[in-house]
Amino acid sequence: MDLSNINIRYITYALLGLGIIGGVGSFTAAGNSIMAPVLAVFYIVGALGAVITFKYGYFIFPFVTSRTRIVQIMQDGFEIPPSQDVILKTSGGAYYASAYLGVKIYESTSEKSQEENVVYSEYFERAISSVRYPVKFAMMVNVLDMSKERLKWETRLAEARLKLAREREKPDPDVLKIDRFEKEVGMSEQQIHRLISGFKPMGATTYMMTTATGLSKEAAAAAAKTQANELKATISNALNVEVAILQGEEMLRCFDWERFIPVSSEAMENSVL
Repeated sequence: MDLSNINIRYITYALLGLGIIGGVGSFTAAGNSIMAPVLAVFYIVGALGAVITFKYGYFIFPFVTSRTRIVQIMQDGFEIPPSQDVILKTSGGAYYASAYLGVKIYESTSEKSQEENVVYSEYFERAISSVRYPVKFAMMVNVLDMSKERLKWETRLAEARLKLAREREKPDPDVLKIDRFEKEVGMSEQQIHRLISGFKPMGATTYMMTTATGLSKEAAAAAAKTQANELKATISNALNVEVAILQGEEMLRCFDWERFIPVSSEAMENSVL
């Protein structure tokens, strides 16, 4: 089954519209014993569906399409399989598949010493040298709002401290997780201190892309997924960063960024992976 130009945002708008129609209609038709309950159901389904789709659509949509075998056909011959974790293209009789990975970095190079940055660069070079295929690293940066940024880092600090405390309380705590949470706490504290001292904050969104080929769509997709899993393990271990294989709307967002990037800081902040 083919389904063109599916977009979670449009589905959210449609459900929100259904909720508004149901909400307004239920009040205007309060005296109608038949229509009022129906419109009330529209309101509940629309409002609840819009919230769920907006918050968890990136997970729900790939799950639904993988079960219903829905294939998304895009412009220029690109295709998204039901699993929603790769983008396919046929060219010259060969099949190509691209996978995207989101990268969350909790340490800033500007806050490291020169020796630490040298070591960090060496780790990065070693990680890349072990990869046998081309990898694309992309980063977008923007200037952030001071007050919003401080509130965000204070929230992150509280969450990181809570995660760290919970991990330490476990009978068999994960050393790698503790190290990562400690670094997240340290970076959050440093960022808050820099903001208080008048530092102008910069935001960054980083993702990776890998492409594989195969004799069939399935073979190309499987090869791209294998490369993505290898990249996830290699980069996360070498640089101690959080790497996630992207699906659904988040993957499509990176695909769109190959052609157009957010035009404002607000748009970029709303697009963070």
